[in-house]
Amino acid sequence: MTDEDGGFSDVSETVDGHPMRSLLGYARPYWPRITLGVIAAIGTRFARLVPPIIVATTIDRIVLGAEEPGLLTEAGLLPGGAITGEAARLAFLQRLVAIAALAYLLRSVTRFGSRYLLQSSAQKIQRDLRDDTYDHLQHLSMDFFADHQTGGLMSILNSDINRLEQFLNTEFRQLIRVVATVGGIAAILWYYAPTLALIALAPVPVIGLGSVLFLRWIEPRYKSLRETVARLNTRLENNLGGVAVVKSFNRYAFERDRVAEQSEAYHDEKVAALRIRRGFFAALRLLTGVVFVLVLFVGGRAIITTPPGEAALISTGAFAAFFLYLRRLYSPMRRIGRSANKYQLAKSSAERVFGLLGREPTVTEPADPYVPDGIDGRVTFEDVSFSYDDRESVLRNVSLDVPSGATIGLAGATGAGKSTLVKLVPRLHDVDEGSVSVDGRDVREYDLQALREEIAVVEQNPYLFSGTVAENIAYGDSEVLAAERHGDREHRDRVVSAAKAAAAHDFVADLPDGYETQIGERGIKLSGGQRQRIAIARALLNDPAIIVFDEATSDVDTETEERIKESIDRLIEDRTAFVIAHRLSTIRDADRVVVLDDGEIVESGTHDELLAGSGEYAALWDAQIDESATVSADRAG
Repeated sequence: MTDEDGGFSDVSETVDGHPMRSLLGYARPYWPRITLGVIAAIGTRFARLVPPIIVATTIDRIVLGAEEPGLLTEAGLLPGGAITGEAARLAFLQRLVAIAALAYLLRSVTRFGSRYLLQSSAQKIQRDLRDDTYDHLQHLSMDFFADHQTGGLMSILNSDINRLEQFLNTEFRQLIRVVATVGGIAAILWYYAPTLALIALAPVPVIGLGSVLFLRWIEPRYKSLRETVARLNTRLENNLGGVAVVKSFNRYAFERDRVAEQSEAYHDEKVAALRIRRGFFAALRLLTGVVFVLVLFVGGRAIITTPPGEAALISTGAFAAFFLYLRRLYSPMRRIGRSANKYQLAKSSAERVFGLLGREPTVTEPADPYVPDGIDGRVTFEDVSFSYDDRESVLRNVSLDVPSGATIGLAGATGAGKSTLVKLVPRLHDVDEGSVSVDGRDVREYDLQALREEIAVVEQNPYLFSGTVAENIAYGDSEVLAAERHGDREHRDRVVSAAKAAAAHDFVADLPDGYETQIGERGIKLSGGQRQRIAIARALLNDPAIIVFDEATSDVDTETEERIKESIDRLIEDRTAFVIAHRLSTIRDADRVVVLDDGEIVESGTHDELLAGSGEYAALWDAQIDESATVSADRAG
């Protein structure tokens, strides 16, 4: 179970193996372009090592006239021997200029190739990972969504996956940079002066060990930091989603304090991690500074004290090149600390992403699911018991046989189990005991998609997507929806027909852009009754065998209720229907009314039979009649 603020601490527990190895698995399809990118990146690094060699050669061979062959001469790129005379020196200089130009040209070409290939590969991996994570998330069972809040899920799909892309995009190239640069510079320094090379390279293992220790220390802190970010995102998402309630109750100060509390927690953890990270980087800079001073002293003293005619510890040109290389050597080494920091952030994100991918749905299909040609709509509940997360049972020993085409009204007090009962038919949850059957076959044997295609639900507060009216109605049929999405209007007549059957066409026609009107997030630009009729039109277009109305008229006025009831009557014709109603007048014409109380069926019969029985239903009916009469009298008075 996640914590109450949606930190998703439980998600990381379902990671299969090391999360970063799982991330590399997503790079496997792109290994040819990644390999070329790595080769180009190594070429870039080696090309960057050429200019200091040219500087050293220029000082020793042209300026000082030394006869030492040097690295470029041994590589066959320059002639050996003393360079005498102005013409010879100019010719030698021209060779150096040509080598430098080729090095910079190679660097430019390989830099473009490496960055394009590696960065585009990172983008492809990000795309694949987000697509797979979203698709997997969509297939998780409803109990997962009940335990995990939207803000945390958005944090995984956006922030965490983006962080992994950034890690692949930058830190992978940094790893290549460190390996190629340190290896190349180490070889060149050793060629010039092994003694000074040992001094210059001494910090390398120290920095490597320090980075490992830093990784171990920072890992739990960044894991905690990611959880804090998820809680903050969840709090912000909740508050922004409930802004109307905040305004209505004037709870600005209360919500500000709650956000400030989460923000302060994030601040404290971030500052604590920042403090140790800055200290680590400062220690690295101090260490490299000490080495710089030692190389300056030992190399400079050797050049000064070496008698004329004797071979010095290092040539003057090579000594100058040493400092150029030291700067390039320690820059990527210091970057190891930042890469370690980025690695831990990426690892924490990878744990959440691949933990989510490792989470299995609790509602699954059998190995060989049943795919019917069609569904008649007979529904049977047999000794059904159900509870959420092993809490107290919501349903107990419920048995009910619903013939095909029958309309069943479900009545009872809030919390009696009405909505839970109908959620078991499309397998949004599975029973703890007993069985739910459709057309005589247990729903657990069905192909989930085939089963749910034949069941439509119209809720008390129907969810509409940001988009046009037409797109929201078309959502009921995949073929029509695909056409609407691509601007194809060949099925628009089906959308209009569904809207007319749901008594929605007239108000849609009066909207500014008709069926092309943008309705806003969750349909905020429409009234409650209009949203309800759009949802009914969507269900009509789906043409289901079984339909569920969950308090579909509870939040609308009487006139709108009558219009919606007319739409419902058209929708349930020749279909099996479950109508959950707070207003019992909605279900008085049902073939059978089933009354639940505390998770059990306490009454069942027609409206007239239940009224004659003077039981729970009759009491509810009388209470509503009295309430209605009181309201009418108040209005008349």
